[in-house]
Amino acid sequence: MNSNKLLLNGILAFSILSLSIAYFIQHVLGHKPCNLCIIERIPYIAAIILISLIFILNKYQKIISSLILIFFIFGAIVSFYHFGIEQGFFSESLICELSNNGPVNKEELLSQLKKAEIISCKDVTFRFLGLSLATINTIISFLLSGIMIKILKNYGKN
Repeated sequence: MNSNKLLLNGILAFSILSLSIAYFIQHVLGHKPCNLCIIERIPYIAAIILISLIFILNKYQKIISSLILIFFIFGAIVSFYHFGIEQGFFSESLICELSNNGPVNKEELLSQLKKAEIISCKDVTFRFLGLSLATINTIISFLLSGIMIKILKNYGKN
């Protein structure tokens, strides 16, 4: 169980670091995220909340860990899809074209469309070591999914 606590603490710290970096790139460096980039943050937010819940409740660890695994698998799929869009394997979906603002009537919608700055999911605005953040996130999400599977197997040994 101690190895699980250590692994969960590592994932918690990594999730906080990952989100901090994403917000730094967005707000300090000025690289606007596309809609898929924003969706790809969900597993990290969920991990922070759910791992904190594991430590606070000190029960239901296996169920909550299973939920975290599902979130990281979701993140891996979305990141891989985003990577595929960047590489031209997949075409952009409606998610990529939605504006972040929700107008209420047709006049506001027309106004929003005229001035909307929709960030394309295929345009890579930031790279680290030559890789897009979607590429890096795909790799990390698969690794975190594997770690969560190990954690779940460890719960079965008790």
